[in-house]
Amino acid sequence: MISENYLKDSISQFRKMKTLAEKALNQISDRDFFKELAPESNSVAVIVKHMAGNIHSRWRDFLTSDGEKPDRHRDTEFEIKPEDSRESIMKKWENGWRILFENAESLRPEDLGKTITIRGEPHTVVEAINRQINHNAYHVGQIVYLARYYAGEKWKTLSVPRGKSEEFTRRLREKYR
Repeated sequence: MISENYLKDSISQFRKMKTLAEKALNQISDRDFFKELAPESNSVAVIVKHMAGNIHSRWRDFLTSDGEKPDRHRDTEFEIKPEDSRESIMKKWENGWRILFENAESLRPEDLGKTITIRGEPHTVVEAINRQINHNAYHVGQIVYLARYYAGEKWKTLSVPRGKSEEFTRRLREKYR
């Protein structure tokens, strides 16, 4: 059914985004993880920290409480504090994604039409999932772009390598014949 397919695909898209970001993150040093390109720009660390906070808040008690939890302090997600290490930020990242997957995988097709709130604003479950997919995709793109920039010539592509599109398409077509 469409509802089951939507839930499965949403979870699949979330997994792909997490993997894509992590493959990019694995290609940069700790120094580059915390580097800001310009004043008022976000480092990769800040983007990861913000995504972790957002995901944790939105998906904890997903169907039963507002997506903006009272214990979330969004503005602090954009600050790197002395106690913030790459390891501690990545633990928050893992915890956020764990909560997302636990809650997303527990959703049933009949939940899709339910209404939840984010900052008091009503959303159907489908709208809330789409909002999260869009938010995550936006920030994963930033992570990949910055990581690509920092890695320079050492970058290992995360998608179809330049000049290899036709070969890639041919292999896919052969695979699905």
